[in-house]
Amino acid sequence: MNEETIMVQRDSQSPIIKPTGEELERQAKANAANEAQNNEELRGPLHTELGKTTIEDRVVQKIASIATREVSGVYAMGNAARRTFNSLAERIPGAQANSAGGVSVEKGEQQTAIDVSIVVSYGFSIVEVSNEIRSNIIAQVERATGLEVIEVNVEVTDVHLPEDDDDDTEPRDGLK
Repeated sequence: MNEETIMVQRDSQSPIIKPTGEELERQAKANAANEAQNNEELRGPLHTELGKTTIEDRVVQKIASIATREVSGVYAMGNAARRTFNSLAERIPGAQANSAGGVSVEKGEQQTAIDVSIVVSYGFSIVEVSNEIRSNIIAQVERATGLEVIEVNVEVTDVHLPEDDDDDTEPRDGLK
């Protein structure tokens, strides 16, 4: 028998054969894939060698809500039912309105997608307001949480007209 082909023979029926160049290449690829998978688990600012940070959906909702309210032209957040509920909740002593109303979040371990529902003040460009909301939400959420914001969807449910102020002196959710 050739010494290069057979290295060790455990019993007469099962020789151990030295791997070919092709087999060594497959093993190297498999090892590289395993290392990449192990490194992937520690990837990102929320997953380090020292531990893992988890962020609740409501944290992202609140940050996105505040970032939305900072944009000029946003009169209120949420649909009509949500705004009515919030205005009633504000009148009950000790109750608090949902500060993240009008925001929904889908969050994974490293990425998030955010949907916001708003009322735009008349006279503002819906396109510009929507773009500013997207930019502000992405900047604030990524800075505060380390999550990658993959999309921000803006739903405009209404336009607030100046004559609507005759009925209410304050916006329903405290925005101007």
